[in-house]
Amino acid sequence: MRDAKQLFQATKKYTQENVLLSWWHVASTIFILASLLTLACVGQFLPLRIIASILAGFVTTRLFVLYHDFQHHSILKGSKAAQAIFYIFGVVTMNPPSIWNRTHNHHHKNNAKTFGASIGSYPLMTIESYQRSSAKEKIQYAASRHPLTIALGYITIFFYGMCLRSLLTNPKRHLDSAFALVVHLGLIAYLALCSWEMVLLGVLVPSTIASALGAYLFYAQHNFPGVKIREREEWNYIFAALHSSSYMKMNPVMHWFSANIGYHHVHHLNARIPFYRLPEAMAGIEELQSPPTTTLNPVDIHRCLRLKLWNVEQAKLVTFREAAA
Repeated sequence: MRDAKQLFQATKKYTQENVLLSWWHVASTIFILASLLTLACVGQFLPLRIIASILAGFVTTRLFVLYHDFQHHSILKGSKAAQAIFYIFGVVTMNPPSIWNRTHNHHHKNNAKTFGASIGSYPLMTIESYQRSSAKEKIQYAASRHPLTIALGYITIFFYGMCLRSLLTNPKRHLDSAFALVVHLGLIAYLALCSWEMVLLGVLVPSTIASALGAYLFYAQHNFPGVKIREREEWNYIFAALHSSSYMKMNPVMHWFSANIGYHHVHHLNARIPFYRLPEAMAGIEELQSPPTTTLNPVDIHRCLRLKLWNVEQAKLVTFREAAA
């Protein structure tokens, strides 16, 4: 296996962007999403409107990953038009750029470190630190990793975590969080004047689906059976990419909806690789071809969600029941 410098160097040729292809992905995704939302809001056939609303949630997830890539400067770097488009998207979806960049950059620099702030990541305690915690801290910790918290990410992660909490913590630094709340709630209020169906099918259903799917993908990419973590002084990017970031096997349709975010170990090795080149990078770099793997199979989802605490002695994630034993 190549050393860290050589391996990172091998990824650089995959960071070259095809600007026209990037614009095609962005424009086509926006067109599809706009068409689905229009059908969901003003269509005449209710079953078709419901299907369009659900699909809009999945396409919103795709556009979110494109937004994520733009913030990493892996697509359309320096484009004022793209900056305007993704700023609007971030605000409307309660994911404003200021808080997203701060938390996500922290995540990339600290993922898979045993100790440290859980900024931009799901918190992780060792068995010992959990046992020493107060009852309130245990409840808060359990709630933060609970499946309902992930499923209700629209409220727990985006409305509260990304917007309301950041605004209350540092209002001057995150004024766009207030703007995002005003815009999102204003959109709901405007649609409510038209009909409750437009609110439900045009905003609430797509947002709930996109947030839940995005929240789970982010969780399972770093909380899976076999994940490895290290103490801060022993940590490096290569270790975090190859041993602490999963490859999620999906069918081609889900890879499209998720914009290849399942190739997460490749992304963590070099975040400047455009999403449409991640499969190519995995195929071309031998060290990336045997990653820790999970899927969207219900059995694998259950295996990931039940993991709660880090067992230092066994060097693995365990359930609350296993920790108690």
